[in-house]
Amino acid sequence: MLSEHFDYETAFSRNLGWVTETEQQILRAKRIAIAGLGGVGGSHLLTLTRLGIGSFNIADLDIFEQENFNRQAGASIRHVGREKIDVLAELALDINPELDLIKFSSGVDLVNLDAFLDGVDLYVDSLDFFAVEIRRAVFAACAEKGIPAITAAPLGMGVAFLAFLPGQMTFEEYFRLAGQPEEEQLLRFLLGLSPAMLQVKYLVDDTRLDLNAHKGPSTPMACELCAGMAGTHALKILLNRGDVPAAPHGLHFDAYRNKMAKTWRPMGNNNPVQRLGLKIIRKRLSEKLAVSPEANEGSSTGPIERILDYARWAPSGDNTQPWQFEILSDEQFVIHTRDTRDWCVYDLAGRASQTSVGMLLENISIAAQSEGLEAQFSLHDPASDADPVIDVRLATLTQPTKKPSLLPYIKTRSVQRLPLSTKPLMAPHKQALEEAVGAGYRLIWIEGGKKKWQIIRLLLRAASVRLTIPEVYEVHKKIIHWDTQFSSDRIPDQALGADALTVKMMKWALQSWTRVKTLNRYFGGTFMPKIQLDLIPAVRCAAHFIIVADEPRTETADYLEGGRVIQQFWLTATKLNLQLQPEMTPLIFSTYAREGLRFTNSVDKLAEVDTLRLELDALTGSEVDAVFMGRLGFGENASSRSLRKSLQQLKVIQNEQ
Repeated sequence: MLSEHFDYETAFSRNLGWVTETEQQILRAKRIAIAGLGGVGGSHLLTLTRLGIGSFNIADLDIFEQENFNRQAGASIRHVGREKIDVLAELALDINPELDLIKFSSGVDLVNLDAFLDGVDLYVDSLDFFAVEIRRAVFAACAEKGIPAITAAPLGMGVAFLAFLPGQMTFEEYFRLAGQPEEEQLLRFLLGLSPAMLQVKYLVDDTRLDLNAHKGPSTPMACELCAGMAGTHALKILLNRGDVPAAPHGLHFDAYRNKMAKTWRPMGNNNPVQRLGLKIIRKRLSEKLAVSPEANEGSSTGPIERILDYARWAPSGDNTQPWQFEILSDEQFVIHTRDTRDWCVYDLAGRASQTSVGMLLENISIAAQSEGLEAQFSLHDPASDADPVIDVRLATLTQPTKKPSLLPYIKTRSVQRLPLSTKPLMAPHKQALEEAVGAGYRLIWIEGGKKKWQIIRLLLRAASVRLTIPEVYEVHKKIIHWDTQFSSDRIPDQALGADALTVKMMKWALQSWTRVKTLNRYFGGTFMPKIQLDLIPAVRCAAHFIIVADEPRTETADYLEGGRVIQQFWLTATKLNLQLQPEMTPLIFSTYAREGLRFTNSVDKLAEVDTLRLELDALTGSEVDAVFMGRLGFGENASSRSLRKSLQQLKVIQNEQ
């Protein structure tokens, strides 16, 4: 150790100005206890060491593992399997070799608690969120010994701060945990830490928070914010200057939402506002689904499982997922498909389902390449358009692609039905999207006020058919999952793009065709859905587009290929941070008209569809095979979306075949 070459005054001289020379020496003489060196504890230790604190009591009994890499100071490949306390001690001593470090390598417990707090000027709580009992014991001991105790909790992408100062409200008086079962203690601790709950609005997957399994998400930004918040208040407490909000006061800063909340809960969790909040949280937890399909998958065992785990995220009409997988060996599996033409008017001759299967094939190809493999596809009966069966063989990839992989975007790609920015697409965006469709296909861009209104007219005409015929009513009744944010086998109502009142009206109306007819005939029932689901989104976007094939599609293989092109396009859009919403009903209804097929008994609506076909032909040309149509724009990711069935649900059990 090169302590003889270390000079304290030089090392921490840049603190001066914000602290005086005398104050810096006071900090040098202080001892801080830190229990827990995981998520925030390591950052606390290193931050306070850089502040110039001279002595620490540190406690931790855990080792570093890869699951710590996203947030914990000291977590790295070379430290995997090593005691956290030893690694953090080394890092701190590298900053200040003169540190007086007392290590409690078995953690803090009731036996060594007095020794852990001996001579301590401040306790900084860094225990695991779920370590309720020992946390209560440490804070109680601090209150008894007159030691200030602070906690800074990483919540989302922010920090919630509480201070328990001598002679003021204690930890127990604030949180009211005594006599409560563990789950209730955890709920009270969470809401007590964060009465403002600023982080809740952007939790994109609440299944990752599992109090019973003692698991929760965390971010590196939150951990570093905690170190800053705790370090600043440690300075104020130790130097006896500046305002320290003591419980029942607290602070919650959320960097994601650009918000700072000053909280005040007299009586702590006995406050009526807190009691109401606890009641709401208990209700939400009782209604919450256990796990999402994605979270339920666990670790995939081999390349095929990993490939199929990505494959299953392919989009499909109304989230029907018309496929199952039969694994034959480590190198071969079969895709069994089933179209929805028998009940879904949108699935003309099974073509929409075949297109979705093509998107599935593209996912398989992309995922296989990430495993160093090439997916080879062959149709069992190329001449048949009914329920294609596809053999898939995996071979070693001989010529790796030089293009960046689209794999990371497979699971994040989703439909955004809400209004988007009207900011025009830049030339590089268009170029990337045009390259994505590749040879044999081209893009028609519809931009600007006049052309946009041509599309709006198409969409509104299609909506007047979509919302008023019984054949479509039966589909909508079946495919909407009401009162939910996510759905593994349908479209959640919160993802429809309508406001709460319109969704409630739709839910009521779709209970019977009589209600739909009455609402449409006497109360303008299609007006609000047209405005919210068609007009506003069509106006509020950067551009509309149509992907067209150079040659007409006639066989199943053509529709599969078209699906692969669409998926390449959509994943590229996702990579470019563009949101996308398909606009397929004008294409589907026009195809019925072009091929002379009746899909409804309403003569008026069939005539309207024929007009729709002529208007679409004016945009694209009458001989063009339009493959895919939609809108694009910049905007936030969808907060509600369709998920997927688990891989286990999609696997074919051998005796089923």
